[in-house]
Amino acid sequence: MYKIPANTLFMGQKLIYVPECHSTNSLLNDLNDSSALPEGTVLITDRQTAGRGQRGNSWEAAPGQNLTFSILLRPGFLELKDQFKLNMSISLAVVEALRFIGSANVKLKWPNDIFIENKKVGGILIENQVQGPKLACSIAGIGLNINQQSFLTPDATSVYIFTGIESNLNSVFQGLIESLEGEYLDLRGKNSASLKRRYLKCLYKFNDSHQFESEGEKFTGVIHDIDDNGRLCVESDGVNRTFSFKEVRFLNG
Repeated sequence: MYKIPANTLFMGQKLIYVPECHSTNSLLNDLNDSSALPEGTVLITDRQTAGRGQRGNSWEAAPGQNLTFSILLRPGFLELKDQFKLNMSISLAVVEALRFIGSANVKLKWPNDIFIENKKVGGILIENQVQGPKLACSIAGIGLNINQQSFLTPDATSVYIFTGIESNLNSVFQGLIESLEGEYLDLRGKNSASLKRRYLKCLYKFNDSHQFESEGEKFTGVIHDIDDNGRLCVESDGVNRTFSFKEVRFLNG
């Protein structure tokens, strides 16, 4: 079903398809541990039985209607302190690909969710292996709701629900891989000066007043930046507050 991308240098040039697996991230990691795989290897499945998201959340996706895959990267050019640049790069590539197929209102909900308007259409889970001060290996798992028409949770959506058009999964996959390679090569070539600016431009609720909760405290704040460590910067009652992953959550979306 899925073809090796015709227009990439390395990403997706080794393509592993499995009809079903527990987690594409876990399986790709296991395969790489047993026999080192080339950078850009993609593992894709029609049905993921134990997909994971941030905070250990499960990921709902109907078999054969969506895209669930993982990519093996070796970003040794990135120091550990710059690892959020990889997150920004991959996130922007997904946004670009989804906008190309008609989802103009795609936003990035910090740190790793993909939203269309106020509903989740996908997620990214990046798991890194560190060697000294640098990243040795990263596996980026991407789950996107493409053709699914209904969900158990009201907070989830799909490209189909917003466009009314059923997409060819292989075509969307090809476009995603090409977009991912382009952003990754820019990052590797140190052409990332505009990375943060573009990321903030796509950031969900950026410069908007919103409700948050941290350590049981509910408060109103405005997202005004992402710091160099990838922490969310929120201004609340004249005070600038920064939050790492899992330290804050959005309320009502």
